[in-house]
Amino acid sequence: MRIRHLAYISLMALALAGCNDTLESASVDLSTVKNKVEQPLPAHIIADMAKKGMDRNSPIMIRIFKEEGVMEILKANQSNRFEVIASYNICAWSGRLGPKVKEGDRQAPEGFYMLTPANLNPNSKYYLAINTGFPNRYDAANGRTGANLMIHGACSSSGCYSMTDQEVLEIYAFARDAFKGGQKAVQLEAFPFRMTAENMVKHRLSPNIEFWKMLKIGYDNFEVTKRPPEVEVCEKKYVFNQEASGPFNAGGKCPVMTTPPALQTALLTHDKQYDADYATALKKYDGMAWYDPTEAERKAVVAKTRKGHDIAYAPTGTALAAGKMMKVADLESMVANQSGQQLARGATVANPTTASVRMATAAPGLAGQQGAQPAGIAVAANVPANVPIPMANPMVNPLAYAVPPVETAETEPAKKPPFWKFWAKSE
Repeated sequence: MRIRHLAYISLMALALAGCNDTLESASVDLSTVKNKVEQPLPAHIIADMAKKGMDRNSPIMIRIFKEEGVMEILKANQSNRFEVIASYNICAWSGRLGPKVKEGDRQAPEGFYMLTPANLNPNSKYYLAINTGFPNRYDAANGRTGANLMIHGACSSSGCYSMTDQEVLEIYAFARDAFKGGQKAVQLEAFPFRMTAENMVKHRLSPNIEFWKMLKIGYDNFEVTKRPPEVEVCEKKYVFNQEASGPFNAGGKCPVMTTPPALQTALLTHDKQYDADYATALKKYDGMAWYDPTEAERKAVVAKTRKGHDIAYAPTGTALAAGKMMKVADLESMVANQSGQQLARGATVANPTTASVRMATAAPGLAGQQGAQPAGIAVAANVPANVPIPMANPMVNPLAYAVPPVETAETEPAKKPPFWKFWAKSE
């Protein structure tokens, strides 16, 4: 019996070794790349596209989930729904969960950003780079500062999302091909974590929770439509997929807005399930909350795990690996102690996650509340609110929902129908 057991283990080891060899062989040898800007996507990705009914040049979107250190590329299929075509471990990201607030805080951005061909940098000293577009209209309206925050190679970050050179080569190629196909802007959605009911309960005591609840509205819009939401900014907050009576002004009063009926119905159904899941998670984590680790703590877990081996995940680690659920009283004490140590060293507590834990219960079921105003994001009040709003980063993605027009003898381009008509079941 023991001999058969050992034989089984040996066979499994050989199988895993074969998988690893396949993965390694699938990686591009950068020394063979003659033109990184025009390097085609690997054959296995092209094959996956064909299986999923995706055109090589169809639109894409990018989603980032900080906590698990993952970047996903989603691509439009023949039904114009977006699904994951590639997923990458983020090699390095700095700071903690939470938005970027000011220059020098080492935070990587969270929010909704539109990437145009002008955001691509083929001459980056970090192999290749894509500018995230921070600050966008929301960031600027809320006085947030910072510049040159990128998705790039070289696996080194100070406020950026850094990948390996092989990974950024593919990510760049996805964007390049989509732009060649006619996409005007690629939506980048950067989230602290997947915004499930359980995760929202775990993080309900974070000082960032109001900001995250606002992002969750956009997250939910994608979950029910499988299309990147149309994003606007007014009254210094994000709004998604809204019919409006007038123009949007990032710092001004919102126009009268309505949610398309089909979308509103879908969101109400989604909210009902979310509320039930939230109540279940509240019972599960009664008296407990998530401790978001520091960057140093994330790196320490990697160093301990690595032990001289070349491991596959980020050298800055994942917050999932280094964080933990704690009793609320213990969490308050730990976070207060960290803040005190920073202040004693003369450092400013730039990241809201290092401030004392805010004891408030997060209300579930906010997915459809477009008018919900974030109830104060710690730190943002310390920066001027009258920062000029840059116009170089449009938030509306004109091709995000566009179904390829039927070819006719007419040369005039087809007019884009309203979003909700695309989404409706009868389309």
